[in-house]
Amino acid sequence: MTSNREIGIGATAELSQRVSVATLVRVLFKGPNDDEPMLALERRATLRETSGGQGVKVKSQPFGGAVRILNLGTVRGLLGEFHFDSERSRAEQDFRIFIRPSAWSSLREFCLQHIVRDNDRVLETSPRRELVEEFAETLSINLKPEQYVFRPLTTIVENRPTPTGNIHAVGTSTVRVYRIFEACIKDSSLAHVMLENSEGLSQQQLCQLAIADAEGGGRGKVNRVLVLPWKRLHDVYQAILPTARNSSIMFEENQLNVSVVALFDGITVPRYQRV
Repeated sequence: MTSNREIGIGATAELSQRVSVATLVRVLFKGPNDDEPMLALERRATLRETSGGQGVKVKSQPFGGAVRILNLGTVRGLLGEFHFDSERSRAEQDFRIFIRPSAWSSLREFCLQHIVRDNDRVLETSPRRELVEEFAETLSINLKPEQYVFRPLTTIVENRPTPTGNIHAVGTSTVRVYRIFEACIKDSSLAHVMLENSEGLSQQQLCQLAIADAEGGGRGKVNRVLVLPWKRLHDVYQAILPTARNSSIMFEENQLNVSVVALFDGITVPRYQRV
């Protein structure tokens, strides 16, 4: 039987290391004019409390999200006690948990073994669920399997704890495992919708929507799509110093989360280890 302590929420003195295991998806499609590869990201506007009051932060990141723990008993058998980082993570069994710092090494190896398996019984290893959910949220469409093809690319580990921007655990030092996929959009009409969604809203309009969402009783959060030229963005990352790739960057007035660089092959990022 699972005790309240085992499924508790938040860090304690003993369970102080936050771990996030997630998928990141490189969503690509051909541009409408010259077939130039285009990268689609999830653009998020979030209303947050700041020292000066409320403010809206807009940042873009890869599609994807937390891997679900399908078998809590197996993970509990490895770790003993652990806590989810929020009520939402616990309800959805998202792999966003607090563990003993000494358990990170064995948990990391455990994740690396399971996350590469098809139809694993312990961890969710397909990006399909997250893609469907996020396309519904950003585009209000039901993404169908025949509209895209996906393939696994690599796995990345972030061993050195860095603060998270996750709304449920802002600022908490976190170690991470990312499974990277590529999803190529085959449906030209869907590609057109994504491009229109990207071009149809300014940063200011997106911020206003987040404020309106909060005023309407929501979480003050709005998600849309940002489409960027793949090669141009690759060249920007290639040109900057490796240490600068450890942080978010600005590209064409868009703030890109540090995880965006993980989508590019052959670009060294000191904080990431490809395995």
